[in-house]
Amino acid sequence: MTTTHPLATDLADACLCEAPVGAIDPTRAAEVAKTFKALADPARVRLLSIIASAPGGDACVCDLTEPVGLSQPTVSHHMKILADAGLVTRRQQGRWAHFAVAPGARELLGASADAVLGRR
Repeated sequence: MTTTHPLATDLADACLCEAPVGAIDPTRAAEVAKTFKALADPARVRLLSIIASAPGGDACVCDLTEPVGLSQPTVSHHMKILADAGLVTRRQQGRWAHFAVAPGARELLGASADAVLGRR
């Protein structure tokens, strides 16, 4: 497909490229961006990794503060973002919140990458 730019003076200035097809739609792009945004902070990547490698696959928020060097309220904020993105689950045990990698988190991450890279 040849597209002539409005400012092109002759055929030499025309774009001879094929128009892209099959790009991710705006709704799916917003969903994928939410997943990637949740992992856009190194502390959240570390927190998810710590939880994934925790014995029993479960970690108390009290055990997450020291490894990342952040206060409990800051860790809780990061964990809310990970939970809202569908990457972790939260359960309350007394006054402490416990987190686990969400069922399907690995698939969610893979599907998000595939959507951007064109493997739907």
